[in-house]
Amino acid sequence: MSDLQTRFDAAVAHSKNLSERPDNMTLLKIYGYYKQGSQGDNTDDKPSFTDMVARAKWDAWTKCQGMSQDEAKEKYIELIESLS
Repeated sequence: MSDLQTRFDAAVAHSKNLSERPDNMTLLKIYGYYKQGSQGDNTDDKPSFTDMVARAKWDAWTKCQGMSQDEAKEKYIELIESLS
């Protein structure tokens, strides 16, 4: 396992134990970076506008479109570290 993957996995584990819950915009950034880092570009169908939570998550992931998985992992790690 690469050093980046090890750091990413540690950040994912740490994200579950943050002292304060981040605001919704930050949570969406975390989600977008996580999905891009772990799965790559979003190929899921766009959720209905009536499902606001799913749509917000889909939009957050789609904003990361074209970003490499390694770059998304780095941004995820930096964001989680900044919240610690």
